[in-house]
Amino acid sequence: MAFPNASDIVATTIQSRTRKIADNVTDNNALLAYLKKRGNSKPASGGNVIYQELSYAENTNKGWYSGYDILPTGQADVISAAEFSWKQAAVPVVISGLEQLQNSGREALIDLLDGRISVAESTMANLVSESVYSDGTGNGGKELTGLNAAVPTSPTSGTYGGINRATWAFWQSIYASGTTATSANLLSLMNDLYVQLCRGLDHPDIIIADNNMFTLYLDALQAQQRFTQADKGEAGFSTVKYMGSDVILDGGIGGNMPADTMFFLNTKYLHYRPHSKRNMVPLSPNKRHAINQDAEVQILAFAGNMTASGSKFQGRLNGA
Repeated sequence: MAFPNASDIVATTIQSRTRKIADNVTDNNALLAYLKKRGNSKPASGGNVIYQELSYAENTNKGWYSGYDILPTGQADVISAAEFSWKQAAVPVVISGLEQLQNSGREALIDLLDGRISVAESTMANLVSESVYSDGTGNGGKELTGLNAAVPTSPTSGTYGGINRATWAFWQSIYASGTTATSANLLSLMNDLYVQLCRGLDHPDIIIADNNMFTLYLDALQAQQRFTQADKGEAGFSTVKYMGSDVILDGGIGGNMPADTMFFLNTKYLHYRPHSKRNMVPLSPNKRHAINQDAEVQILAFAGNMTASGSKFQGRLNGA
């Protein structure tokens, strides 16, 4: 049997699955799944940074008038943009010359690669899902600018997206702490935070909880009927309801949530911005040979970041 071109098989096998890999990453994390459903998982095409447009003030020309009153038409500077750095991640898939020989049939080689690519898929999904909760400083500042940066424990200080929170109050999220949460007082704590995050039709649409806070919430609802939606259960997320918002457990085995924490998120103002040409795809060139080893490598790669366009609509409850 003729020996197949292993490099081509590695490349084509990953290429045929890259869409699936990208989808698996977003579906593997509750927040990313919500952003995808809302349409806020939007690729960015380039630039030295990712710009996220935002509105930070009302139009100052507003007002009532009567008949022939002169209407103000002055310039109203109400739109700006936050700036987020590109973050990169990679998972190499490696096959040695010996393994190519040992799996010399095309089907055998594909079986071997399928197993390794499946591991690469789950590895990339876990890597990104973990980084969703980072503050952007991990691994020398190479991780995503995640929820610990977007909704921090010190929302009135520091710079996020290039905007100084101490200077611009509109860029400050809400942090609630200081009271130990119990099943008896948790609903009251949630109520206090929730009302601070509502403006007209804007309100949190997802609340993400770690094991401890999710358990306390279940205990608080013990005597009440609980509602959930079939699509969330089918996606593998444990959910209950609060004020029409899904309360989702992002804990369990291998959860990455900060301990004793609930994030109250309005996903209208949160965004997942992968690069349009680097969203879980194999790096070019497809054939990479080690100079001093009998091995070939195909690298599954990602570039992008998480961004926000409305920090004041995001909240964080610490129950410890």
